[in-house]
Amino acid sequence: MTPLADTTVACVGSGMMAEAMLAGLLRSGLVTPDRIVASHPRAERRAALEHALGIRVVTSNTEAVRDADVILLAVKPQMLAKVGREIGPHLRDGQVVLSVLAGPTSAALVATLNHSQVVRAMPNTPARIGEGMTVWYATPACTPEQRAQAKAFLGVLGAELEVEDEKFVAMSTAVSGTGPAYVFLVMEALIDAAVHLGFPRHIAHDLVIETLEGSTKFARQSGDHPAVLRNMVTSPAGTSAAAIHELESGRLRTVLSEAVWAAYRRTVELGDQMEAQLTKDSPKDASKGR
Repeated sequence: MTPLADTTVACVGSGMMAEAMLAGLLRSGLVTPDRIVASHPRAERRAALEHALGIRVVTSNTEAVRDADVILLAVKPQMLAKVGREIGPHLRDGQVVLSVLAGPTSAALVATLNHSQVVRAMPNTPARIGEGMTVWYATPACTPEQRAQAKAFLGVLGAELEVEDEKFVAMSTAVSGTGPAYVFLVMEALIDAAVHLGFPRHIAHDLVIETLEGSTKFARQSGDHPAVLRNMVTSPAGTSAAAIHELESGRLRTVLSEAVWAAYRRTVELGDQMEAQLTKDSPKDASKGR
């Protein structure tokens, strides 16, 4: 018996990430299509979801959440205030809201929804193909059963890690959440460099993609520190040594560290701003679910 057995799932905000999560649930067999309902305002999007996933799709957010056990909240962050005020009065004790919104803290979510059983999760884009990294935090009001449901749900996206301190969700936003952007930028730069050497772009693309993927798999399987792996391919006065000298001269490590810190500061700033605004505009009593 899985944690999501006989569970009804509602999805409020059915964009690409939400669709990937629901598709993962269905592929895993954790939930059957007849136990999933999604809401979306556009008729063409509702039709596309119904055709692709075989789930029930409705116009009304409140209709979607009414009978759900787990509610996936996947609207755009700027829509949280409006959607939160809409569905909040219809939430009840025992329902867990799983937010994959970038920015809103659990305090902001609780205040906006007037509901305390909330999970804040930070997946990244590889989650769309089941290869993601998701860090998540459950509020104290969440039961062990609800935590197990969240773990099973997020597990369909790839690796998942529950943290007991919410600050690690903000930190992960700057590392794993934003991380694919760093990797894609390095990927782009390496491809362009290969083209500059003389490779056709399609060959340069394949060379870089396979090198990055193979290096990642090797690092995972070996379990060695990256410095050990780097030394394995860095012969004295060799090509790798010459290349690394240029990278170190260009402050690669420092620039990457500064980029992560910049992303973290911005994450905290956005979260604080949204929390202040949503807490100010939301109902004062968040006693439900306690």
